Amino acid sequence: MDQGVVEEWLSEFKTLPDSAISTYAASLKDKGALVPSLYKVIRENYSDLLEPVCHQLFEFYRSGVPQLQRFTLQFLPELLWSFLSVSAARDPHTSGCIEALLLGIYNLEIVDKDGQSKILSFTVPSLSKPSVYHEPSAIGSIALTEGALANHGQSRVVYSGPHLQRETFNAQNRFEVLTFLLLCYNAALSYMTTTSLQSLCQLSSRVCICGYPRQQMRRYKGISSRLTVTSEFLVQLITGIHYALCNGEVEVGSKALDDVLYRAQLELFPEALLVGNAIKSSLHGAALKSNNKEGTRSIQVEITPTSSRISRNAVTSLSIRGHRWKRHESPEVSVESDASIGGAAVPEISVTGVGGERMANGDSLRPRPDGRTHTDGDTGASPEVSLDPRSHDSGSTRSQEVRRQKSLRRMVENESSGLASTGRSQY
Repeated sequence: MDQGVVEEWLSEFKTLPDSAISTYAASLKDKGALVPSLYKVIRENYSDLLEPVCHQLFEFYRSGVPQLQRFTLQFLPELLWSFLSVSAARDPHTSGCIEALLLGIYNLEIVDKDGQSKILSFTVPSLSKPSVYHEPSAIGSIALTEGALANHGQSRVVYSGPHLQRETFNAQNRFEVLTFLLLCYNAALSYMTTTSLQSLCQLSSRVCICGYPRQQMRRYKGISSRLTVTSEFLVQLITGIHYALCNGEVEVGSKALDDVLYRAQLELFPEALLVGNAIKSSLHGAALKSNNKEGTRSIQVEITPTSSRISRNAVTSLSIRGHRWKRHESPEVSVESDASIGGAAVPEISVTGVGGERMANGDSLRPRPDGRTHTDGDTGASPEVSLDPRSHDSGSTRSQEVRRQKSLRRMVENESSGLASTGRSQY
């Protein structure tokens, strides 16, 4: 039955006209029995269908249609394991078609549409600027040295390439090619299926524990010879494992991350240890959603809650006197300019209560049990001061009026500074 599904798939694509390729690529996801059958063919190194399947997958990738390229990439972890296991068994004749497929994908990815070598660029984020992974306030204070100020706001760009064309695998270029292929796979992680993510985690565990004591603990009965790895290859594996952990593959992803860290410790790979332990620490105690296999694909990170934005302008007596407050339910504070006295304008500070009564210091009238009234800010020790100059006797002198206005102005300044220290939200 599986063989019949694969043979039908092989013959169907060969008869398609060029105008129907995009429609055919969109219909591949509806063929539920095709993907498991292809996995079965790839795992059987001696299958007669392995060579035509590899050729068909290469034609998919060479077509340039994104859906067909992602269809081929989902089998990349299984293809890598088949190639590495056969290489460790020193039986290269059974992996010739897989080797040709991997080299073909690599040679297509290192050049652009015009056949020129690609140079990939990666921007290293600055720790002084916030991102989805960190906030500068959580890191702590950074010394403001001359070098730090000179580099502030500048982004560091890392370049990769140009990469050389490869016609065959050898011990020197094997993991260089495989690492680049994993980089291409990780760039399309959000399109990978659950089966592909599980295959990536299984690849990570097998590569890292084969030939070591942990293989007995994992009860894996595959090849027992050790596989040579590089630090860059493990870093790419960790990147894919991190995505799998956050998208439903908690159990198999956790085992794979532990196995990669186990191998990195044995090999003393600092890059892999740094990235792996950072991801493990970030996921420690986090509530990973194990049922998020069919939902939105994402990476889970812990972000400090953003505080509500408030005005950072300092509240001073000048800003209070120059601001006209809107009247809601609280008393209205207004600052008016009175007649000019001696060439200088003396402001008249008045407070209007809800009932229209004018009182000192922005306080409203409240009845007392003894029949008198007092203000909200009255402590019983301050004397009563009338702010309305019209309530004075008509025989008041101009100098007394000036002194009174200056006294009231100092009282408002003292009260405003006290309110600013207790909480700016009142203003």
